[in-house]
Amino acid sequence: MTFVSKKRINGINQFYLEKSIRLLNGRVKKFSVYIKNYEPKKEFVDINSYKEKLQKKIIKELKKIASEYYKKNYIYNKRLIEQLEETKLGYRDIIKKLTKKQLQDIIDRFTVNFTYESNAIEGNSLTIKDVTMILNENKVISGKDLREIYETLNTREALKLIFNNKLKINERDIINLHKILIKNTGVNVGYKRLPNFLLGRKIKTAPPEKVEEEINHLIEWYYDSKNMHPLQKATIFHGKFEKIHPFEDGNGRVGRLLINIILLNNGYAPLIIRKSHRIAYFNALEAFDDGYFDKLHRFLIEKYKNTYKNFFGVYIKYLKGE
Repeated sequence: MTFVSKKRINGINQFYLEKSIRLLNGRVKKFSVYIKNYEPKKEFVDINSYKEKLQKKIIKELKKIASEYYKKNYIYNKRLIEQLEETKLGYRDIIKKLTKKQLQDIIDRFTVNFTYESNAIEGNSLTIKDVTMILNENKVISGKDLREIYETLNTREALKLIFNNKLKINERDIINLHKILIKNTGVNVGYKRLPNFLLGRKIKTAPPEKVEEEINHLIEWYYDSKNMHPLQKATIFHGKFEKIHPFEDGNGRVGRLLINIILLNNGYAPLIIRKSHRIAYFNALEAFDDGYFDKLHRFLIEKYKNTYKNFFGVYIKYLKGE
């Protein structure tokens, strides 16, 4: 929240527009711009122009701080980290400007799109129209597989928790997330009891007796990987999680939701992987299995940028009537 502060310098009252921001290291920093010819309770000074000036100053400084804070490599270089930080600030600004009704609307729209695409990747036959009718109009679609309908309803329940920051990266929440997703679908709750295999993939998944240990190692890695950019961390976490394949079914859907838990819990916009990119997605995961991580990094960076621009950006243009 911005506010006007008064400072007396050399016997003269001077006024500044200020805003306090919590930095990546947890500290709070105050940003300010000088307001020329400002007098309290008089309206001839255009405060909005100073708000824009202050916001530009904050964005510039926070991009610089992020590029210094996060570890860099040839993919996550200074330019990319600054771009991602700008989307983070933009997403936060979007959310703050929306009314309660508008915020719920954008979450509902995202839920429909994410649910359709994520479930379709796994072979769910419901159309985007079917998913919209089930989620937004509470209509029962006759002639459709009940399991597919429950997968749709369950994904909405999971996303509601995720958007409210109710799920974290820990073993209890991962198991709970899976429990929500497979409710009423006939899939066993909890870690797999029999080995599973990935069609078209050479990788061997974790044997049932090793799943708990490997999941806990993955979670430990997540919290030990300090100063790694959240999207980079989400990518590696996703690749490792899918290699473990801890559940009887639903691993892909859980894994894609875990990406968005990491992003949203760190203040970034969520992403959507489209059904139309299914082959490229699986190819990137297969490359990850073989130790070549770049393909999955570049794939998810592209999906993140596209979702931010083509979903959240388009929604704001729609609200503005552009």
